[in-house]
Amino acid sequence: MRSVHENALSPRPEVTALPLYNAGISVAAAQAISGRQDIAALASNENPYGASPAVAAALAGLNPSRYSDSASSALRLALADRLATAPDRIVCGNGSEELIAALSRAFLGRGDSVLTISPCFGLHEIEPLAAGARVIKVPISAAFDYDVEALVRELMCGPKLVFISSPSNPVGTALARPDLERLLDAVQPSTLFVLDEAYFELIGPGYPDGLEVLASRPNLNFVVLRTFSKAYGLAGLRVGYGISSDAGIARAMRAALTPFNINAAAQAAAVAALQDDDWMRESAAKIKRDRAILTEQLEGMGVRVAPSQTNFLFLDLATDAAEVADALLRKGIIVKPWQEAGYTNFLRVSIGTAEDNERFAQELGRILGLA
Repeated sequence: MRSVHENALSPRPEVTALPLYNAGISVAAAQAISGRQDIAALASNENPYGASPAVAAALAGLNPSRYSDSASSALRLALADRLATAPDRIVCGNGSEELIAALSRAFLGRGDSVLTISPCFGLHEIEPLAAGARVIKVPISAAFDYDVEALVRELMCGPKLVFISSPSNPVGTALARPDLERLLDAVQPSTLFVLDEAYFELIGPGYPDGLEVLASRPNLNFVVLRTFSKAYGLAGLRVGYGISSDAGIARAMRAALTPFNINAAAQAAAVAALQDDDWMRESAAKIKRDRAILTEQLEGMGVRVAPSQTNFLFLDLATDAAEVADALLRKGIIVKPWQEAGYTNFLRVSIGTAEDNERFAQELGRILGLA
């Protein structure tokens, strides 16, 4: 008779070796740990002002007994109209994270190489590794900027897939147009260039629309990823989308997705949110204003802050960020200490309400002895 150990199933070695995604903790968990009800949730880059009132109105008429539209037809048509592109080049996902997984599943195999930056959005590394690919990470510069020269050298080697976030998560900096053009000049015909613009709506003036830049290059294989989770305030419903350079890439991505991957509530909410641009722009403007205020306050305390074009800040604490995050958690403030090798002294904090931002700054100052 075989022992339990002999009968145990072994997962693929690529899966057992995967780094864990740093998802943070919930408000309920923070309440239990801190003993406080007034939690400042500043770890997940959510919109502190919620979603447009049009979203609630759209959800009120939803019939949950029916399956969602597996093709996300209404949403893709609305996006195609907004972006002046063909609907068959648009793919919708359960958050842009699902599209990162779909790209890895559709285009990567064992031994393929993937290029990204470091520190990186976790799934830009995790999903390619799960597909058996090798991930090459180019560190940001000491000035918190993209190392364009190093990225160009790696692009010339022809990686199968590239994941570049602009603005960067977790750093917050964005690619200037000349730097983006230099990267694209180095992309090889066999490479699929994925530009993750999850924070596109929060970028300040002077930075390019990545989709416009990429679409101007007829021979480039690309996908631009965007989301409704951040500026549109739909993080809990999970809606992302990708715009591809041609219908063939989009078709391959859709084949790697499950049926009915976006639920009916998420589709209805996204269409309604897209139609209320005034609300989104006002919300984004408040976040940008408060981002500038918090940056100035932290820098005045002597904290090193990376320049940000997002709804979060990346802070060099010059000490173990996990210990600081634990101390903040005990005060009812959730932030995200970065766990990537070489960046464990860094902490990412979302821009919240003015009150939450002030509370964070004061408690951080006390913990670091700067207040």
